[in-house]
Amino acid sequence: MVRGKRRLFVLDYYDPMTSLRLTLSTILLTLVTGLPVARAEVPPVNSDLNSSMMYALLVAEISAQNGDAASAYQIMLDSAQKARSNQLFERAVEIALRARAGESALQAAQTWSRALPESKEAARYVIQILVGLNKLTETVEPIRRSIANALPQDRAVTIASLPRYFVRVEDKKLAAKVVELALTQELTSATTGPAAHATIGTLRLLAGDAEGSLEAARKGAALNARSEEPAQLALALMDPKLPGAEALVVQHIQAGARPELHMAYVHKLIDFQRYQEASEQTILINTRSPEFSDAWLIRGSLAHREKNNREAVSALTQLVQLKQAADAMRGDAVQDRSLSQAYYLLGDIAEQNKQWLEAERNYRLVENPQDALRALSRRGVVMARLGKLEEGRALIRSAPELQPEDARLKISAETQLLREFKQFQSVYEVLQQAVKGKPEDADYLYDLAMAAEKLDRLDEMESLLRKVIALKPDYHHAYNALGYSLADRKLRLGEARNLIRKALEYAPEDPFILDSLAWVEYRSGNLEQALQILQGAYKSRQDPEIAAHLGEVLWAMSQPKEALAIWRDGLTQSPENDTLNETVKRLSRP
Repeated sequence: MVRGKRRLFVLDYYDPMTSLRLTLSTILLTLVTGLPVARAEVPPVNSDLNSSMMYALLVAEISAQNGDAASAYQIMLDSAQKARSNQLFERAVEIALRARAGESALQAAQTWSRALPESKEAARYVIQILVGLNKLTETVEPIRRSIANALPQDRAVTIASLPRYFVRVEDKKLAAKVVELALTQELTSATTGPAAHATIGTLRLLAGDAEGSLEAARKGAALNARSEEPAQLALALMDPKLPGAEALVVQHIQAGARPELHMAYVHKLIDFQRYQEASEQTILINTRSPEFSDAWLIRGSLAHREKNNREAVSALTQLVQLKQAADAMRGDAVQDRSLSQAYYLLGDIAEQNKQWLEAERNYRLVENPQDALRALSRRGVVMARLGKLEEGRALIRSAPELQPEDARLKISAETQLLREFKQFQSVYEVLQQAVKGKPEDADYLYDLAMAAEKLDRLDEMESLLRKVIALKPDYHHAYNALGYSLADRKLRLGEARNLIRKALEYAPEDPFILDSLAWVEYRSGNLEQALQILQGAYKSRQDPEIAAHLGEVLWAMSQPKEALAIWRDGLTQSPENDTLNETVKRLSRP
């Protein structure tokens, strides 16, 4: 039955003022059978309804339309019992629920379940309504019946679906206990036991009992190490504070996990920044399931992150071949996003190797709309590298705007391209136009301030940043930029410190703001304090500009070897960074 459409039958189609109304028999046939409304050219389907039943249903629907829910409900429920119809029972329940008559809805659902005990929908409604009425303890028997009535091969799925009924209950601890009681007979079964323990564990987790949840996952896995439900729960529980959860996941993987679950473990490792282990797991997936393309993409991405371009190209090429073969078989018109991501990464690697034509070719192959604008931006950079800067800008500007934010992304891409080629006057002009179109846009104003700073229009920069702060008092980047600018010019250091501390109130762990605070202390002569802050910031983020400042403070503290080591590390990662190169050149010259 298609819910939602059925409500249109009498309520929307029955209109005595139009000569095009549907016949009563067609309306009622659709109501009872759930079949779509037949058009004149389609031969009618005969129903088993007699004239009195048809009349009763019409009266029920008209009563519901006119706000007489009590009459509509009673007529519909009586008709449902006579016809033994799942659709009519469900309609009776819906009438009661719409009238916010919870007890009546429960009565109809229970009557339905008794009349048609094999109905999964009836069991679902009984449980949902009991939970909605906060009669949690009364759900035990309905849960047991729903499991008993399910086909043997469907029972584990039925059990696994139980937590969704209890997501919004207030007393989640009671919900976990009630469900555990309902599942008592399943807890020792090798077939349904793993799902039962995982369900109990899920409810315990919802109740805030992570340890109890892990205990349930362990019991489920002990019944059948190859069962997925306990492993899925353990995956959700993975946390450094619960090492036993990961052990269960690894145990399941060793027993032969599906590649999808194995891949979910890889994503967890990435979330925990355990990139080397994640890479090793993708290799294992590739070995076990070489046709599982997602693992090749993540393997290539991780290798790209570690600048192991040879490994990255090998993995990404394998993904491209798999996806191309699959798309050819299916005849897909829309490019799979993983394929577009692979082409993008291959383009980026070619760029790093200064293989401009190869980079442009790969970027051109990116067709998925979610990545197309980003690829066009990089194509623009490549065109500029080939001496065609204006063609690159035109390419970015020609990109279609499929989403509201695409116009902003295009401006960002064009200005980034211009910055890469030090065309700061053009950056300023593009952003000036953007601000004219949206004069109260804090992001555009901030970017224009940064462009003004590059052109040494420092008064304009300060004015723009103060406007940003006035428009958006929590815009911490503006406080930081203004404070750093004052410190870098050794102006109003007290005010600079206050501005940067204000930025830290909104982003206390931001390494770039910490770098700015350290720079204020350095300019104020507080070298030890500046060093301590910079060391923490650089540990958090190995950025070349933080490296430049850390090295300069070390140099000022007569620690040239340490300074050179930091600069060398920064230049290895970002050899073309202007700030770092200028600092090294200025301080290390004889």
